[in-house]
Amino acid sequence: MAIVVLTFVLILGIVLGSYYAFVMRPERDDRSRLLNRLSKPKAVTHLLKPGELERPADRLSDVQAIQAMLSRAKGFSGPLDRLITQSGVNITVGALVMASVLFGCVGYLVVKFLTYFTVLGLAAGLLFASLPFMFIRWKRTRRFQKFEEQFPEAVELMARALRAGHAFPTGILMVADEMPDPMGAEFKLLYDRQNFGMPVSDALKGLAERVPILDAKFFTTAVLTQRETGGNLSEILDNLAAVIRDRFKVKRQVRAVTAHARITGWILAGLPVVLGLVLAVMSPEYMQPMITDPLGMKMFAVGGTMQVIGSLIIRKLVNIRY
Repeated sequence: MAIVVLTFVLILGIVLGSYYAFVMRPERDDRSRLLNRLSKPKAVTHLLKPGELERPADRLSDVQAIQAMLSRAKGFSGPLDRLITQSGVNITVGALVMASVLFGCVGYLVVKFLTYFTVLGLAAGLLFASLPFMFIRWKRTRRFQKFEEQFPEAVELMARALRAGHAFPTGILMVADEMPDPMGAEFKLLYDRQNFGMPVSDALKGLAERVPILDAKFFTTAVLTQRETGGNLSEILDNLAAVIRDRFKVKRQVRAVTAHARITGWILAGLPVVLGLVLAVMSPEYMQPMITDPLGMKMFAVGGTMQVIGSLIIRKLVNIRY
């Protein structure tokens, strides 16, 4: 057992050291160089060269080799970059991919050394490799939920600004200045885009793409329709805020009704895992045949597969569209 623990610690040290050397250290060096440049401003004594006003390539990684690789694989890096942007996490696509690879290697090696089964190690590696993506998706969901909570207040603030005589862009700027993130950040980007020359319709459509929730689509459709057909925009925004609040109230009622089913699903999914860990700690000789016997590993595989399928079915049942 001591050899297994020592091997795990050694592998973990190698993995964390590699992550620090190839991901964290380049990012820290870039930040230090940037801070030095900002603290010591220099006068610009040369003219811009051709091509310097072009849009730079997207920053996907601080490692040049990974940056070039991800730049060529837009079909893979594009959705990940969009997911990271929507989550609000300050991380690059390259760092996310490297973290996934490192987590996968750790999961595979740990399970492989403990059980000596390659198939089970590969399954654990895939599960561990998905953890960074699951975290980013969780942050994205939390950010969208916070945006939904703030959205009615933001729409009402814009309606009050319009009734006070301000223009529509000024109402957007007031929301950007008064509302906290993520609402303030999204509307600040919306204001900056239209302020720098982008058509308001395109800027609003960009907001609906960055925040793909139904309320943002309602807002974009209502404003664009009013700009084409006319009407009282402040009254339209007041009605939209009331509709959003009613939808949010229905959503809370649905979550309250399905709370019992969701808790039951979590208990059914976590009970076998917790019980297995407790038995492994309190009665190791009782759980030893499940690890050493090939039939026990097959039972683990079948049980885990059925647990995943059951959890997905319960999640589908409680995920009610409203």
